Amino acid sequence: GSSLEPEEHSMEPPAVPEEETPLTAASDPAGCQLFGYVGIEAVLEQMKIKTMKTGFEFNIMVVGQSGLGKSTMVNTLFKSKVSRKASQPGQEERIPKTVQLQSVTHVIEEKGVKMKLTVTDTPGFGDQINNENCWEPIIKYINEQYERYLREEILITRKRKIPDTRVHGCVYFVPPTGHWLRPLDLEFMRRLSKIVNVVPVIAKADTLTLEERAEFKQRIQEDLKTHAISVYPQEDFDQDPDDRALNDRIRLAPRGERAPLRSQEKIPFAVVGADQEHQVNGKRVLGRKTKWGIIEVENPAHCEFPLLRDLLIRSRLQDLKDITHNVHYESYRVRRLNESNRP
Repeated sequence: GSSLEPEEHSMEPPAVPEEETPLTAASDPAGCQLFGYVGIEAVLEQMKIKTMKTGFEFNIMVVGQSGLGKSTMVNTLFKSKVSRKASQPGQEERIPKTVQLQSVTHVIEEKGVKMKLTVTDTPGFGDQINNENCWEPIIKYINEQYERYLREEILITRKRKIPDTRVHGCVYFVPPTGHWLRPLDLEFMRRLSKIVNVVPVIAKADTLTLEERAEFKQRIQEDLKTHAISVYPQEDFDQDPDDRALNDRIRLAPRGERAPLRSQEKIPFAVVGADQEHQVNGKRVLGRKTKWGIIEVENPAHCEFPLLRDLLIRSRLQDLKDITHNVHYESYRVRRLNESNRP
């Protein structure tokens, strides 16, 4: 029971509990200091071994008119026959009535690393007299790959690894006219840049002099800025300072820069493709033989193909996949789920 006598209150202040010493030292903002080898850095080796066993996927699309060297450029990019022609050798070249997309999948292995490469070609794009809405089959194909991935992802019982057929990069071949971009080029890149990573290149750059090439690149850059077309790498997606510094060296020149010959590390790259080797100074090099000499594809002094290869494969391949998944596919997923939830 309760006592009726008043409680006695002590005049002494209550005891303050001792502060617990945190595990992380205050003088070490990075974390707890280790006094011996634990083996955390071995995680990188584990990830490397697992990736080499499972491999990874990369899907690339090439778009442009016939005769711009799209198939040759893809073969040069991966140094193997990974692209196919629109027609068989010896047959009459027939231009398809509509854009018919052709996808070829190969498994490429280099030093134990396997890559499942899918190349999607678009024969017939821009070859007709009336090219109205010729980009619709391409947009439909890209969205179909997003839809296929989304259906696999929302299943109750889904696969451990969802097959990834989404287009990670779209290389758009600009004809080497030396003038401004055509309305077809502007409209295509404006629509496609919203759903996929677009990388414009100047095809068959050996038909232009260095001065013509620099002037043409400057005009293309001005056209892209005027029409607010964002090509890869996009400034809006720069999160890490290191990535921003790397992208600044390959993206478009800042507004107002009108130097006659700027650095070659600028988009769009002026490229030349070749799938034949020639003897140059005792070495076998990929190149195109002309009456005045051999154009070496992998020589930065001749063309900017090495910069395109570094962008697509050696430095930004994983970034292309990350932007495709976190930005373009995420936008499509949100839009589709909102449509399905409407009454």
